[in-house]
Amino acid sequence: MLDATRAPKYQLITYGCQMNKNDSERIGGLLSALGFVETASEREADLIILNTCSVRQSAEERIYGKMKDYIRLKKDKPELIIAVTGCMAGRDKDGELRKRLAPVDLYFPTPQMVELPKWIAGLRPDLANSADLVEDYLKIMPRRVPSAQAFVTIQIGCNKFCTYCVVPYARGLEQNRPVADILAEVRDLAAHGVVEVTLLGQTVNSFKAKDPESFSSQNPYKDAFAALLWEVNTIEGVQRIHWTAPHPISMTDEVIDALALPKQVNYLHLPVQSGSTKVLFQMNRKYTRENFLNIIKKVTAKRPGIALGTDIIVGFSGETEAQFEETVSLYRTCDFDISYTAQYSPRSGTLGVKLYQDDVSREEKKRRWQVLQTLMRNMAKRKNQAYIGKTVSVLVDKVENGFAYGNSREMKLTRFSSTDVSFVGKIVDVVVEQALEWQLIGKMVL
Repeated sequence: MLDATRAPKYQLITYGCQMNKNDSERIGGLLSALGFVETASEREADLIILNTCSVRQSAEERIYGKMKDYIRLKKDKPELIIAVTGCMAGRDKDGELRKRLAPVDLYFPTPQMVELPKWIAGLRPDLANSADLVEDYLKIMPRRVPSAQAFVTIQIGCNKFCTYCVVPYARGLEQNRPVADILAEVRDLAAHGVVEVTLLGQTVNSFKAKDPESFSSQNPYKDAFAALLWEVNTIEGVQRIHWTAPHPISMTDEVIDALALPKQVNYLHLPVQSGSTKVLFQMNRKYTRENFLNIIKKVTAKRPGIALGTDIIVGFSGETEAQFEETVSLYRTCDFDISYTAQYSPRSGTLGVKLYQDDVSREEKKRRWQVLQTLMRNMAKRKNQAYIGKTVSVLVDKVENGFAYGNSREMKLTRFSSTDVSFVGKIVDVVVEQALEWQLIGKMVL
C-alpha cells in the first residue's frame, strides 16, 4: 500500500515527435490533477507510462527492449503499474504488438488517456479515486516545464495515407481543434511568458476550421490555416510563430502569403520525401517533382532568404539509382538548409507493405543515406557562411559553460559568450562572427 503521507509518483518516458511530446504534457497535466508528482526514478514510481512512436521498426524495438527491465522491476514492486500509449498502441488493431509486452498493465491509444483516472483507480484505489473524466483529451491542460517556447496541437490524425506511413492507423483520421480553443490556449501561454509558439499537426496546413465564426472580421484570409496564422500573429506577447509539419498539397497561395506575416519565423520545414515523381506516386504523396519545385519557387519569391528544411526517405521500395539521383538533384535545386533523412523501414499494416516489395538492400539504403548526409553537411556549412557579419535574432534557451545558446529566426543554433542566465527566454541580437556546419557563433549586440 502507498504511504498516506506521500503523493503518488509517475515516470513518463516519451519517444518520437513533437506531437508525442505535446501529448505527454497532457498526460502530465492529467496526472498532476490526480495528485501525482513526476519522478525521474523508475524505482520511486508507482506508475510508469511509455508514450511510444511507431514511425520505424527501431522505435518499437526500443519498447520491447524495456520490457526485460520491467519484468525484473515488477518482481520487486508487484504493485507497480506500467502503461503503454502513443502510436504503437494506436496502430495495434489485432493485438499482435501487445503480445510482446508481458509486464504492461494498461495499453491504450492516445485519445483514451482520458480514461486513466478510472483505470488507475481500478488497479490501485490508493492512488486515485477520481471519477471525473474529460471527454476530449485535447481539452486537458498540458503540464509544461516553464519555458519561453511552447507547442500547441491544432490537429490530430491524418487523411493522406502515404503508403509508408502508420500515422492514419495509429492516430486515426484528421481531426481539427476549434479555432476558439487554439487561440485561448495561445493567449494563456502568452500571458505566462511564452514568446515562441509552434503549431503542430500531422499535416498542419490542411487545418479546417470547425468554428470559422471565431475568426476576426478583419482577417484577410479564406484558407483556414492561413487565417489561423493571422489570428495568432495578433496575440500580444507572442513574438515568434513556427508550424510543423505541412504537406505540399496544402501549401496554398494564401498559406505561402502568410509566410510574410511579421511574427512568422524565417524558416519553413516542408517534407518532400523523394525527388522522383514515380517514387512519389508509389508513396501516394499526391504531387510531382515539378509541383514541389514550383511551391519552393513561390515560397522563396514571397520570402527571399527563408531557410528551408525537409524530410526524405531513401531506399523506398523499387527506388532505382537514377531515381535516387533525382532526389539528390532536387536537394541541390531547392538549396535546403537541413534534411531529416530516413532509410525506408517497412511498417506492418501500411499500404507500402501490401503493394510493394522492400527490394533495396540495407547496405544500399545506408549508402544513399550517407550521400545525402554528406551533401547536407557541405551545403549547410556553405549556407551558414553567408551569415558571417550579419545580425540574427536569437531566442536564448540555455546558458552554460560560459555560453548562451538559442535558435535564430532561421532555426539555426546560435551561441555567444555569456554567463548571464537572465538572458534565458529573451530574444537578443547577435552579430555572427563564425559559421560551422550546425552552429553560428557571434557576439551579442549591446
